[in-house]
Amino acid sequence: MSFWPEFFVIATVHLMAVASPGPDFAIVLRYAVRYGVKAAIAASIGIGSAILLHVTYSLIGIGVLIQTTPWLFQLLSVVAALYLAYIGIQALRSKPSVETSAASTDPAAASLHAAPSVRKAFIAGFITNGLNPKATLFFLSLFAVIIAPTTPLEYKLIYGLYMAVATALWFSFLSLILTRQKVRRFLLAKGYWFDRAMGLLLLALALHLIFSSFVNA
Repeated sequence: MSFWPEFFVIATVHLMAVASPGPDFAIVLRYAVRYGVKAAIAASIGIGSAILLHVTYSLIGIGVLIQTTPWLFQLLSVVAALYLAYIGIQALRSKPSVETSAASTDPAAASLHAAPSVRKAFIAGFITNGLNPKATLFFLSLFAVIIAPTTPLEYKLIYGLYMAVATALWFSFLSLILTRQKVRRFLLAKGYWFDRAMGLLLLALALHLIFSSFVNA
């Protein structure tokens, strides 16, 4: 298979995967609502960087080990579920900000006093995607089915780099949309409700991961 047809298929499949709701979307939405554009974009870049982790283990053969060792994949699912549950519980504990009244006149002043550092936001995004079993399954399928075994290594590296950059750009774009002034004003006023909703979603995802890992074991 030549480069461009294969690249087009990969880009299309990746776009559908990255646009579907999941832990990555939930963490970006939570950071955008709670902490603003800087933290949300840092988390987005972390998510994109984690794509390189998936690509790396797929290229060096660890993906085959994960695929053929059920207990290892089950362990990954449980660790991911515990991390998502931890974030979800934190989100559920969100309370109305004492600065909510100021948000209507100065959005930049509201809810940002407790914003995590860029480094912490990046790590949160990286861990969220890196421990996502759905992402693991996606890349295992991608390298086993869509990308031909005869595809040169340099092409595979280009595919991986593209998916990492495209993922970071997609979630950064969402961060910018979610933190536009009018949207931000509304989100800041009702931000803690969105935070709690994201907490419920993250807990539901965590329970689903644990249930799926034991049912399919």
